[in-house]
Amino acid sequence: MIKRLAHVGIAVNDAVKSSRLFSRLLGRRPARSEEVADQRVKTVFFDIGSQRIELLEPMSADSPVAKFIEKRGEGVHHLSFEVDDIEAEILRLKKEGFQLIDEKPRPGADGFIVAFLHPKSTNGVLIEICQKRVASKYGVMSRE
Repeated sequence: MIKRLAHVGIAVNDAVKSSRLFSRLLGRRPARSEEVADQRVKTVFFDIGSQRIELLEPMSADSPVAKFIEKRGEGVHHLSFEVDDIEAEILRLKKEGFQLIDEKPRPGADGFIVAFLHPKSTNGVLIEICQKRVASKYGVMSRE
């Protein structure tokens, strides 16, 4: 079951330039940044209460975020919802008829594991589900 909105992902061409813009907008500095090699993307996070803004800069022209920007331009890329049991949630969503991009969770940014739902089944919105507690089989240790 979905617990809360974890973050809003925003596709950007230049994470440094966009970080400056969002720093001015939000009145705060980025909390952290990292690269997610699997998705060929650089991420920059801003913490706002219990939610985050995630800036996503493509690291290569063939990355999913680069393709998104090419088609739609910079802007909101996805909504991410935190869950307690990502594998159970994937099964539930599949049973509910949602089209999955990821049948199994994979490592994401900020120590989470993630899975995406196809926008064709969610009114054109790319949805990510994420789990805070990461099992060692995903190559990342627990955040607790």
